[in-house]
Amino acid sequence: MSNELLERTERETTEFHGLHTVAPEMETLFEQAEKAAVDDAPVLLRGETGTGKEHIARAIHRLSDRRKARFRALNCATLTGNLLASKLFGHKKGAFTGATSDRAGVFEQADRGTVFLDEVAELPLEFQARLLRVLEQQAFVPVGGQEPVQVDVRLVSATHRSLRRVVDSGQFRQDLMYRLRVVPLFLPRLVERTGDIEALTWHFINLFNSRKRRTVEAMPQEVLELLQRHHWPGNVRELRNVIEYAFVLGEGKTLTTDELVPELRGEPPPEQRERAPTGFGTDERRQIQWALAETDGNRTRAAELLDISRTTLWRKMKEYDLD
Repeated sequence: MSNELLERTERETTEFHGLHTVAPEMETLFEQAEKAAVDDAPVLLRGETGTGKEHIARAIHRLSDRRKARFRALNCATLTGNLLASKLFGHKKGAFTGATSDRAGVFEQADRGTVFLDEVAELPLEFQARLLRVLEQQAFVPVGGQEPVQVDVRLVSATHRSLRRVVDSGQFRQDLMYRLRVVPLFLPRLVERTGDIEALTWHFINLFNSRKRRTVEAMPQEVLELLQRHHWPGNVRELRNVIEYAFVLGEGKTLTTDELVPELRGEPPPEQRERAPTGFGTDERRQIQWALAETDGNRTRAAELLDISRTTLWRKMKEYDLD
């Protein structure tokens, strides 16, 4: 690796409703999102965690004729049963324990606007028929209610999984997939975005410089090479966190390799070196079991220990039957 010192750059990035890039792959996505915004057809966003799915969903809303109405988002992976139905369709007073008053759900709140359903592939199978009826009739009955509520909403949904494969596995309705997947848009992973690892590294350095706690003016070529070799499972969100970590724990005008998170230097985090079981780095199921044991089952703390989102932890626990 080279020890050449790279000076901070002011390279201009394209900004699209909160997303920054120099990659032609993203420019193509932005053009597709602009075209999709003109129509009311349902949009399905496919992309990994941290690729910017909600940013694109909000951009589609802001560029549409519905921009003066509300945008409402819901993560389908974090809710089940009556709570999911209540969040989407609202409920009437007395519908269940704790329902002390009527409450509108996201579909009613977003009337004439846009509803964004993230991780839509995680919807319980028995709930999917209810969502299909809403899409077909633009009406629903609140939990505990009797009269249907008519709404006019545009639906944008997102998933990190192939809906066709989920349909083939019997976990998702084919008719619902076709209603959701009218306009599919694919968000590239960070490693597939030409030039963005370097450009976004400097973008985040400039961003954190503006906070005035520390000013970074340069970094060794070695740092950039380590960043470019990483596979970035958390995509842009993970890159931002890595740079912020370096700003918080480091000092001086040069961002050094010592200030990067251990995994970028090829080392496990300290707590894993000390306490993780044999094979910890290669067995995902054992990683999760270990983290849950370390935190007495606290999913939020376990997710932090594994450096993943709580939603990802929930999904992996479901995948490995660890509920």
